[in-house]
Amino acid sequence: MLFLQYPPCSTCRKAQKWLEEHGVSYEARHIKEENPTKEELQAWHARSGQPLKRFFNTSGQAYKSLGLKDKLPAMSEEEQLDLLASDGMLVKRPLLIGEDFVLVGFKTAEWEAALCQ
Repeated sequence: MLFLQYPPCSTCRKAQKWLEEHGVSYEARHIKEENPTKEELQAWHARSGQPLKRFFNTSGQAYKSLGLKDKLPAMSEEEQLDLLASDGMLVKRPLLIGEDFVLVGFKTAEWEAALCQ
C-alpha cells in the first residue's frame, strides 16, 4: 500500500499511528516532496468512487489563496487534475492507496472497513 502524507500534519500522524497499531505495512511518500502525478490522480480518482472535489485539501492555505472554493465548480475535470498535480499541498491528505481501494483523508470507520475485514 502507498501512504501519501505530509509529516507535519497531525491527521497524517494519527493515520500513520493507526496503520502501525493495526500492523498494516505501507510505503510512505511525502506529498509535498513527491507530488502525485496527473496520471496517478486520475487512476486514484477512478478507483476511489469519490467526487474529484474530495481530493482537494479545502482547509489548506494554497486552496484558500487561489480562491478555489469559487473557481472549482467552473473548472473541467482535466483542469482540476492539472491543478492537483501542480502542488501536493492542494491534495487532501492522507491518502492510502491499495490494490482495490483509495482512502481520502483519515476517517477511522472508513479505514477499518477497508483494512480490518
